[in-house]
Amino acid sequence: MFRIWAKVLKDGKIIKQLTYERDDKFVYSQFFGYLADICEGLDIPTPILLKTHIFNYAKFNTVRFLPRDFAEKPEEFDKLVLDNIIL
Repeated sequence: MFRIWAKVLKDGKIIKQLTYERDDKFVYSQFFGYLADICEGLDIPTPILLKTHIFNYAKFNTVRFLPRDFAEKPEEFDKLVLDNIIL
């Protein structure tokens, strides 16, 4: 079981948030699927996932997606932050 706290920030303030929870074990090869589910729940476009994003999440338990990480530039927010909720 794992949980991810997703926050959409604009000017340093949370404008949307979501807690993504799955009962199965976390698998890094399925990270894009988790990210797509989270973005669908938040009703925002899915960012481009790079290896550095996965490494940051694995090492620091957090990853930040900036507007440059999206194919279509989001106007309504400054960044998307995913934090691992350690149980």
